[in-house]
Amino acid sequence: MDTAQHVEVLVIGEALIDIVESETGTVEHVGGSPANVALGLGRRGVDVALLTQLGDDERGRAITQRLTESGARVLPESTIGHPTSTARARLAADGSAEYEFDIAWDALPPVALVPRLVHTGSIAAFLEPGASSIRDLLARTGAADVTFDPNIRADLLGAHDEAFAAFEAVSRLSTVVKMSDEDAAWLFPGRAIDEVLGAVLALGPRVVAITQGAAGATLATADDRVHVPPVRVRAVDTIGAGDTFMASLIHSTLARGGTTPDRAALERMGADAVRAAAITVSRAGADLPWANELD
Repeated sequence: MDTAQHVEVLVIGEALIDIVESETGTVEHVGGSPANVALGLGRRGVDVALLTQLGDDERGRAITQRLTESGARVLPESTIGHPTSTARARLAADGSAEYEFDIAWDALPPVALVPRLVHTGSIAAFLEPGASSIRDLLARTGAADVTFDPNIRADLLGAHDEAFAAFEAVSRLSTVVKMSDEDAAWLFPGRAIDEVLGAVLALGPRVVAITQGAAGATLATADDRVHVPPVRVRAVDTIGAGDTFMASLIHSTLARGGTTPDRAALERMGADAVRAAAITVSRAGADLPWANELD
């Protein structure tokens, strides 16, 4: 008898508190790119579990409550001995954000889950000793898909060569890689979007997507490249927009069951992700859309 616990999506990575400073004051939001992705999937009705690292403190409990209320599970292995991590975000007049982090990322424990898809990324994919344990887990997973969003935070990554090696290692284990144009510029300085898409596809993923802010997004497979125009909204801030795009891309990938999309499917995946991200941009904080808002 199969006694393993199955889950649609296992998300691995940091959960933290965004301390957002703007002209109107300071407010705290639950954040962390992987945690936002888990929250977004939970709000879409996906069976999703998050493996992260939370302190036994008020901020850690706030993160767990927020994710639980959104339909995501925080695994019990996520409780650790140091305080819950924070990111201080300073908003500019155009809604863009600059971050200052207070985060630690330890080695991860084994988890007795059988996922259909594993997602990771952001600080967790680069910061040791946790990053190495993520790569070990990805190498052993039997999941049909592995998705990856590097979500580059240059101030935390140290030397470019070391960070790029970590990016390549995770990308080689992935079937879907999503980046922002800023991520692409940092990882592949001086190279055009089309060149970056080709370089990442050569590492092995079936699908690579690069978001381009107000210019939309470009998605590629070995056979097709499509550009998806933006959805125009009044931007409040950009916090969580890329994570919303990623959650939508994961949702579409689950529906495909480990197959490569054709051109029409790639266009639909991109259009759905851009539309979802536009909802998040139109409101404050990482307030990712619910399923009924996307229907």
